[in-house]
Amino acid sequence: MTSGKPRLLAVDLDGTLLDPRGQPHEHDVRALRAAIAAGVRVSVITGRLYSGTRPISERVGLRTALGCADGSHIVDARDHATLLHLGLRGTQVAILRDALARAGLTTFVFAADAIGHDPSGSRYVGYVSTWSSDVRIAPDVFTHDLWDASAGVTAAVALGTRERIAQVHAEIARDLPRSAFIAVFPVRRGPHAETWAMIVRAGGGTKGTALRWIAEREGIALADTVCIGDWLNDIPMFEVAGRSFAMGQAPHEVKSTATDVLEETPESGGGVARVVWEVFGIAANSARSTE
Repeated sequence: MTSGKPRLLAVDLDGTLLDPRGQPHEHDVRALRAAIAAGVRVSVITGRLYSGTRPISERVGLRTALGCADGSHIVDARDHATLLHLGLRGTQVAILRDALARAGLTTFVFAADAIGHDPSGSRYVGYVSTWSSDVRIAPDVFTHDLWDASAGVTAAVALGTRERIAQVHAEIARDLPRSAFIAVFPVRRGPHAETWAMIVRAGGGTKGTALRWIAEREGIALADTVCIGDWLNDIPMFEVAGRSFAMGQAPHEVKSTATDVLEETPESGGGVARVVWEVFGIAANSARSTE
């Protein structure tokens, strides 16, 4: 049942809490610490793997479950235990790997909280390493041992031309019609702006399902949740939260889904602190910086 007041805050990382260098703004960190000290349940829900999320979680002092890999992996921030993992396995992995290999796309495999690639992916490592700090190279990505991870493959990312990505998307969607979630998008950040990307992961997990799962675990109604994000993968979270905030640089389709739009951008910071103050009435300076 709803309490009539917000009790859980879910924050995206890249483009929201973090600046373009991948570092959180200290003003926003202080605001989140103040919210935690006041009894607000604070979580991160991100596209990153847990290895790329943990340093930020520890800096803020999070104590709840975290949604990683766009809801495919939920981890307890206190003891780092996996609470839920949705992975591709067996025949699903074989179909996916074979399709990407035939297409000749630059491919990265995400599994066991790490990212695998081969020399063809080296120039994109700066782009994908925002997802995880554990990046492992092999002579051939399609024989990388991460494809055989015991918990399954969390995701695969492929990069190439728009036309080639579209062709492989159609093939994988045909062969894995119910078991895979596929997203195709242009790379709008960094030096690879002309490149298109595709991410494939197990179906059934989104940032929205992660928010629902975490809220249920905390005994909090979705109507009493608040979230902040900036990208297309945040839309499912916006659609279920009681209140949602889009960052100032978010695309129009993201802003149109949110209940509120912030002026702040990751360059300036302060968007998270504004939400903590306006929604929860908690000032950032009520938590002391440890730096």
